[in-house]
Amino acid sequence: MLLLNVHNVTRQFDAAPVLDGLSFEVRPGEMIGLVGPNGAGKTTLLKILAGLDEPDTGECVLHPSARIALLEQAAIFSDEKTLLDEAKDGLATLYALQHEAEEVAHKIAAETEPIAHDKLQRRFDFLQHELQRLKAYNIDHRVDEVLLGLGFSRDQYDRPMPKFSGGQQNRVLLARLLLAAPDLMLLDEPTNHLDIAATEWLEEYLVHCEAAALIVSHDRYFLDKVTTRTLELFQGTTADYPGNFSAYWKLKAEQNELLEKTYEKQREFIAKTEDFIRRNFYGPKHVQSHDREKKLERLERVERPRIIVAPVMGFGAKVRRTGDWVIEARNLAKGFGTPLFRDVSIQILRGERVGLYGPNGSGKTTLLRTLLGELTPDAGEVRLGTNVEIAYYDQQLASVDPELNVVDVIRPANNPTMTPAQIRELLARFGLKGEIVFQKVGSLSGGEKSKAALARVAALNANVLVLDEPTNHLDLWSRAALEEALCAFDGTLLFVSHDRYFIDRVATHIFAFEPTRWRLYQGNYTNYTDSMKRAAAEAAPDKAAARPSDQRRPGERPPVEPDASASGFSRKPSATAADKPRRKRKFPYRKVNDLEAEIAKAEQRLQELQAALADPDIYRDGPRVKETKEQFEELEKRLRELYEHWEEAVELN
Repeated sequence: MLLLNVHNVTRQFDAAPVLDGLSFEVRPGEMIGLVGPNGAGKTTLLKILAGLDEPDTGECVLHPSARIALLEQAAIFSDEKTLLDEAKDGLATLYALQHEAEEVAHKIAAETEPIAHDKLQRRFDFLQHELQRLKAYNIDHRVDEVLLGLGFSRDQYDRPMPKFSGGQQNRVLLARLLLAAPDLMLLDEPTNHLDIAATEWLEEYLVHCEAAALIVSHDRYFLDKVTTRTLELFQGTTADYPGNFSAYWKLKAEQNELLEKTYEKQREFIAKTEDFIRRNFYGPKHVQSHDREKKLERLERVERPRIIVAPVMGFGAKVRRTGDWVIEARNLAKGFGTPLFRDVSIQILRGERVGLYGPNGSGKTTLLRTLLGELTPDAGEVRLGTNVEIAYYDQQLASVDPELNVVDVIRPANNPTMTPAQIRELLARFGLKGEIVFQKVGSLSGGEKSKAALARVAALNANVLVLDEPTNHLDLWSRAALEEALCAFDGTLLFVSHDRYFIDRVATHIFAFEPTRWRLYQGNYTNYTDSMKRAAAEAAPDKAAARPSDQRRPGERPPVEPDASASGFSRKPSATAADKPRRKRKFPYRKVNDLEAEIAKAEQRLQELQAALADPDIYRDGPRVKETKEQFEELEKRLRELYEHWEEAVELN
């Protein structure tokens, strides 16, 4: 069955069409990544699919029984509605079914006329079947699961929507869409405004989701985890690739290499053939010449491969050498009313690439600015090493004046002799060419502004780069180019990023926020997460020494050994014991706290059903007895699974 059929869609706003004869299909349950450079028309396509825009030609045919929904980028919320109200709007249909089922049950109890009673009973049976099919008996838990997973807390449920920040309101839009569970979700940058923990939760949610999704995202880790098919949108049409982003990236490179060779060989063959025809058209070999001319006319031409050209970025082939250590902080503390961090100590050595990692609100940018001296610490001290020259990229792009032309904004104060030709050459390396370099910065797109700010950093030729979210607004190809440039940089790098793929490619060390401290780990993002998993496994109780599982109740945490290295800081990750044999996961990853909350609700509901079955009056209503028994048996089975899932989570999380 086809969920969506897009056929020969075109859309044009100016001289060049954005979409030019685009066609593809979507089947139920498919998770598709939609990738392409900035400006390729991804958002335009999603709006057309959602019915918010009309194609100039072509059609988008959705299956008659299917529902489609687009993740909104902005919405106006009612002043009276709370977070919980807005989230529940995504389940409005299910709540309406529940309400109708309750009303019909009351009518059945009061109805004495047999024909009317039978009609109501049939309607009640239908409603029960629909509620069962749509899994609507635990929708309050589904609301909890989504809101808590996206980083909200229960004490925020009753807060009016206007009191939430813009980023939090965008998360509410995402929660509402996930709860609505359409057959096809159109997700435009769903990880925006999410920290890494919430992004990882969303990944797990979508992996186990039954709906189909078309996903636009610059988060390559996210695309790798979630998608199983990739559509590349470029020059108005799509190319279809099996697999996730990494599979697409590899296959695309291999195809481009093969097609380029085939294209060049054919061009060489055509040139030689045309030369033979010209030289022999009227000579003794005119018969062969005419024969080759006819063959050339029938030759099927190989088109040049669709190559998305990435900018060739660079941050100076040779920079001034610093001392052995570059930045050193001891017992640093900073806060605004309440402390963001305290007792932070770190030493960054020459040539290291250190990524600051932590959830939203942990003070990463504040720590960065304190290390730079832009903010005065409340306690502790920061020292810079010998010959340190710092270039700073701030995520707000305050370093690029919106009133200045691009060529003027990147001209370095420490190098006034840099010529206009050198400036334009530098801008071209970062993908800014042609007349755009004479435009005001304020007129540029987000990606173009980011490239201008990065070019300004490069123009300073500093030996220490401090970058705060440098991949914001950059497309996938520009991010890959930036990674290559930073890995080739001869100096020292300190950066903040939510892009796990970027952290993995660039970082040699991770300075991570933990509940009570910041701590330095050697290696990239994968090394860091592996270290965390090993530490969690070692903290789990030894099964041979633990009490039997039926004697430990959910919510009772196993004892955790104290961390002997909690004080001070270390340049090496903690030593770990050899990995113990561990059972494989049977269930999808879920937080222990979430499982405990669901178990508590299920146990309470089981007690309610037991009480109902103990009431003699219930046996006067046969359908109600049957339904209650079925619910009781189903809930008992579900609880057994939850207990097993909880034990697994305690051991393996």
